[in-house]
Formats: sequence, structure tokens, C-alpha cells
Amino acid sequence: MYTIIRTSVNKLFSRYLFVTNTLTASGLLGLGDAIEQARERRKDMSKKHDWRRTGQMLTVGLCLTGPMMHGWYTFLDHILPAGYCLKTSGKKILLDQLIAAPIFAYTFIMSCDALEGKDFKSSTDEFKDKFPTIYLTDWMVWPAAQAINFYYLSPKYRALYANIVTLGWNVFLSYIKHKDSSHCDKDAEETDMQDDTKS
Repeated sequence: MYTIIRTSVNKLFSRYLFVTNTLTASGLLGLGDAIEQARERRKDMSKKHDWRRTGQMLTVGLCLTGPMMHGWYTFLDHILPAGYCLKTSGKKILLDQLIAAPIFAYTFIMSCDALEGKDFKSSTDEFKDKFPTIYLTDWMVWPAAQAINFYYLSPKYRALYANIVTLGWNVFLSYIKHKDSSHCDKDAEETDMQDDTKS
């Protein structure tokens, strides 16, 4: 039994590494949104779980961030071979923060907005508004997390480790992405009630 499990795990992180990383990223992005929505419902008992919103997060992870993350780590290990070297790990962290972090943030906001049916200008305005918060928080979280990733872990486990850390990060992203829309929906409902009262 142990041999079967070990063989299956080895296949997942060798032959099927791309699929493993992509599905993990998608599932954890959806789970992060579900956790954030549960938190929102505790604050507002009238809210119900928005399955469309969770589905959009799953789709973004499956079609974009999952494959991108796999490709990014593969690229980093190609140009800066893995090994127990602080200098190499430092270079990877710097590249990750200066190149990958802004691209991933932009991709996340723009792709979510596209699935929500927003136009390009609205999406760009939202990105400009939310990116400073996302990027500043990114610098507070990811350099330390990636130091462990790049220095201690085997390349085939990089995306899995990042995805696990990303669960908490995904809760934060879901909060940042949807905090204004929840207020807008509430304001719209209050406006409708006022209009009904006037009429």
C-alpha cells in the first residue's frame, strides 16, 4: 500500500507536475474565496455564499495563475539552478518580487474583472486603486516565504509549497478584490428600497 501511494505521489510531482500545480492553484484559490466569504457572512448574516464568485476564482487559478506559477518557477530554476546558496536564493526572491508579483497581481485583477463582465477601463482603474495595497502586503509576506522555498525545497515542490502559503494570501486577495463590490451591492439595495418607499 505504501509503495502504491509513494509511486502515485512521485508521478504527481514528476510526470504530471504541471497538472498537479495547476489544479492545486485553482482549488486553493477557490478555497481562499470560500473562507473569505464565510468571514463576510459572519459580519453580515443576510449574505449568502456567492458560488459564481468562487467559480470565477477557480477559473482564474485553473486557466491563468496555476499555469503561470508553474512556468515561472520552472524558468527561475532554469536561469538560476537550484541549490543551497543564499546568493542564488536572494536573486530569485528579488526577481519574484520585481517581476512576478506585479504581473500576477495585474493578471488576477484583470481576469477576475473580465469574468465579471467589466470593461477594460474599469478594470484598469480598479487595478491602479488596489495594486499599491496588494504589492505592499506582498513585500511583507512573500520574501520570507520564498526564502524557505528557494533555499530548502526541491524545484518540483516549489509551486505546491507556494500554493499552500497562497491559501492565506488568497483569502486576502479575495477580500481586496471584492470589498468594494459588496459595499456597492449594499448601497444599491438601500437605494432601491428608498425608491420603492418614495413611489
